[in-house]
Amino acid sequence: MKRLISSVLLIIALVSLITVFFTYFQVKDEEVQLKNDLQYRSWLLSESLRLVVEPDIASPELLKSTIDKFGANEELIGTSITSDKGENIASSSSYPKNITNLKSISIAAIKNNKPQGKFESKQGKDIYVYAVPLHQDKEVAGALVFIQDAEFIEYRIGQIWRTAFLRLFTQILIIALALFFIFRWIIHDPIIKLVESIKQARLSKSPNERLSKIPDLPFLKPLLGEIYNIKKSLSEARLSASEEARLRLEKVDSPWTEERLKEYAKDILNGQKIVAVSNREPYIHEKKGDKISYFFPASGMATAIESIMQACGGEWVAHGSGSGDRLVVDKYDRIEVPPEDPKYILKRVWLTEKEEKGYYYGFSNEGLWPLCHNVHNRPIFRKEDWIEYLNVNTKFADAIFEEIKDLKNPIIFIQDFHFALLPKMIKEKRPDAQIVLFWHIPWPNSESFGICPFRKELLEGMLGADIIGFHTQLHCNNFIDTVRRELEARINIEKFAITRNDHESLIKPFPISIAFYNDKEKKYKFEFAKQKETLLKELNIESEFIGLGVDRLDYTKGIIERLKSVETFLTKYPEYKNKFVFIQISAPSRSGIKKYDEFGREVMSEVERINNSLKTKNWKPIIYLNRHHSQEELSLYYRIANVFLVTSLHDGMNLIAKEYVAARSDERGVLILSKFAGAAAELSQAFIVNPYNIEGVADTIKKSLEMSFAEQEKRMKKMRKVVLDNNVYKWSAEILKTVSNLE
Repeated sequence: MKRLISSVLLIIALVSLITVFFTYFQVKDEEVQLKNDLQYRSWLLSESLRLVVEPDIASPELLKSTIDKFGANEELIGTSITSDKGENIASSSSYPKNITNLKSISIAAIKNNKPQGKFESKQGKDIYVYAVPLHQDKEVAGALVFIQDAEFIEYRIGQIWRTAFLRLFTQILIIALALFFIFRWIIHDPIIKLVESIKQARLSKSPNERLSKIPDLPFLKPLLGEIYNIKKSLSEARLSASEEARLRLEKVDSPWTEERLKEYAKDILNGQKIVAVSNREPYIHEKKGDKISYFFPASGMATAIESIMQACGGEWVAHGSGSGDRLVVDKYDRIEVPPEDPKYILKRVWLTEKEEKGYYYGFSNEGLWPLCHNVHNRPIFRKEDWIEYLNVNTKFADAIFEEIKDLKNPIIFIQDFHFALLPKMIKEKRPDAQIVLFWHIPWPNSESFGICPFRKELLEGMLGADIIGFHTQLHCNNFIDTVRRELEARINIEKFAITRNDHESLIKPFPISIAFYNDKEKKYKFEFAKQKETLLKELNIESEFIGLGVDRLDYTKGIIERLKSVETFLTKYPEYKNKFVFIQISAPSRSGIKKYDEFGREVMSEVERINNSLKTKNWKPIIYLNRHHSQEELSLYYRIANVFLVTSLHDGMNLIAKEYVAARSDERGVLILSKFAGAAAELSQAFIVNPYNIEGVADTIKKSLEMSFAEQEKRMKKMRKVVLDNNVYKWSAEILKTVSNLE
């Protein structure tokens, strides 16, 4: 579009230049012609009057009478007769008294004994002064002076320019309209139809379906042929992938893929619709000026659920938090996503500032988050926050009821601690709904959970779900112990189920994972090398070894402990100074909560302290990047890191660890993983550490950097197989399988 606009502007500029060029020369020619005509008329007038006044030059009274009669000529401003010394003898009554400094022209005519003419601008008026000598007895006795109006010359020139610009405007308008219709009918409409055809191919239309009708234009025919071939190839490839996925269903040991999950969902759901529910939405629209853009938030939960929704379709209900969110939804607050390739519906729920402050920042993140993570940060529970938490859960329940009112046996997949009350609310009104609640963060022991003043209401709400999932068996055990302590319920340890008020809830571990998209580093080594070189140059890194940490800016992630471990490593093993740099990427999180703001300042202060303590002239040990990074950006960081530190003080799973493993298609690099992260149970080939043991982590960093490539490849290969075999599609399939087996 920019090139098209530039081309149109260039054409307009050229037409304008040509018009101005020719008009300029036309004006010059016209000006010369008009002045010549005026001069000629002045000569004719002077000749006819001179013959009359010369005999009476000695009689001023007769001269005055004669020139007054002659002054009736409308082309003349005034006429005068001067003596041989240039003094005025007689002048017409119309001769302007306010025009001065014309004596020099008459004197020049008398002195040179020949006519003199001059164009002047007097008091803002264009005039032409013409003087001819008068004779008596063949001697020059004076001069006859004419003053003529020359305004019409400028008027005529202005008229030419106005006509030229009007013509130019008409030409530009015609050109613009012609280009618009040419673009619209010959280019735009055919291209739109081509795009629709390609979109049909991308959305798995039949390979035998005909292309959309396109005008029979010769220049498009080669393109149409290629598009048809691509469309056919894509459709055939999808049919092949679908068939392969169907065959894989019979192979227990084959990796789960998006296609395999699609086929599995078709077989197992029997037309049931999945409605996912979360606080965070998968796509956030932002308005900047007149433009609306969108981005995918940094969230392990959102990434995981997005993979399921793209594979299985359905609807996702979430809080609309973007400044442009309301501008893109329909009247039912829905929008199809992903924007570039819609596969499911996003339903947005709007929260007031008061609701968000109490439910999200207050009860969820100042209360439940620290309560469940056991990281020595006192939970804060306020009655007003609890009221907003209850209100928002009710608001989401109402939104879900609206979406499932015409559905039978819908599957409601609720995410995380923001909606502990939601399962019961839905089950009471729609007992046919099959409800899954997945708790993405740890579940503390029963004594710790007893701190919460609203613990019974939370547990009652959660037990409205048919399935309650956690990352690890330990979290399942803690939840059952908590229910046993707080509520009257039947607990079936063999089945791992809790029955309360005649409703049974299964408590199951479902270790979440990632999609495991294989990058193509081996195929594109040159591009990666170039990207790496550019990144290191931007960060001013010349060190041999690179360490990396990637987290939200959260006190549960062990960032301070990690930085102290890096400091201890460089202090204890000074030979690595200048040879090792640690990059800490921390995406801002929950700004506005006092504890998080304080923690952000604490991290920054710690980075500055360590750098000031250890830095040299051309090296500093820690590079701190406090901003959001896209998945593509993070992938590059993962691939350049020799060692990756995940030092969570307490964590549900920590998908970042799995992302690092998935990104290392070169099978190099070392993962140092906290024993308190859920991923530690699966990624046993990582170095498992206690993040509170600062010196122990420091020693592990040294051991990692000195590990041979052969050992790195051996460990990384095993971890990659674990992540590939237990990816998010398998996680989804296990949950769907459990749902299908509900009685």
